Amino acid sequence: MKSVSFTRMADGTREEYQFLERQWSPSRGQLADNVLGLLVRLEGPTFGYPIDRYQHSLQTATRALRDGADEETVVCALLHDIGDTLAPENHGALTAEILKPYVSAENYWVVAHHPVFQGYYFWHHLDKDRNARDRYAGHPFYDACARFCERWDQESFDPDYDTVGLEFFEPMVRRLFDREPWTRPGTERE
Repeated sequence: MKSVSFTRMADGTREEYQFLERQWSPSRGQLADNVLGLLVRLEGPTFGYPIDRYQHSLQTATRALRDGADEETVVCALLHDIGDTLAPENHGALTAEILKPYVSAENYWVVAHHPVFQGYYFWHHLDKDRNARDRYAGHPFYDACARFCERWDQESFDPDYDTVGLEFFEPMVRRLFDREPWTRPGTERE
């Protein structure tokens, strides 16, 4: 079989869907490469910051690593802004959805909500509510997200910081995406 015969999904057979699964399955192995490609695309313009978004991402992951974070959290710190080029207004949510099948519920939530928590450090300068994150007060992952932004994310714009290179983090990214999706505690489907 070179292709399925149906033109409406409802008309497909078990054999056809098993065929399609075999065709699609190898592309899952390219996920780490695709995600790393999104990360590298952050290299370039600084938009007025002292470093570009790529270096910011490496620096955030380096700080998480040196602070003793587990590998999954370090990878989340590395990838937290990969959605910037595709969805600047909701990059956290986009990145979190990419990571969701592979990470804990806590890391998913932190990545999804880090932009509003990051706003605490600068939104008041733009006449926005710097305390917008307070609407999540009492959430079980509130403190983790506040800590992520305070200790790693908002700190990571220093051109003189001794940042670890991507070659160190790449195997971690590959291990994360080599996991069987939806098998980690807290990654159950909704």
